[in-house]
Amino acid sequence: MNIGEAARQSGVSAKMIRYYESIGLITAPQRTQAQYRVYAGDDLHTLRFIRRARHLGFSLDETRALLALWRDKSRASSDVKQLAMSHVRDLEAKAAELQAMAGTLRHLAETCQGDGRPDCPILSDLAAPPSATCC
Repeated sequence: MNIGEAARQSGVSAKMIRYYESIGLITAPQRTQAQYRVYAGDDLHTLRFIRRARHLGFSLDETRALLALWRDKSRASSDVKQLAMSHVRDLEAKAAELQAMAGTLRHLAETCQGDGRPDCPILSDLAAPPSATCC
């Protein structure tokens, strides 16, 4: 199948398929004499794997590691679990950071009168010099 069909069946855009090929995340597919890419079922399986890993927030490097583990039938599942749990910890830290940001912004919005006056605690906070405890 051509790249358009592979994109449709895998859910990965043709542009991303070409990108993944250029960075070596996927192997270059066979080509016709006219140099069109030809994808097979295994290629689709790999593209779906990548799409799912990326959807779960794995970086390209983590996805590359997961692909290597997936392909290595002698791998220990503990290696896969370790990588996944490391990613879970990263996601939880990011979620906590986002919750803190949302809480700060919510507090600032609640203190804003939201009327016709120019005074705005949201803008004042954004323009304030960084505090000693920040960053």
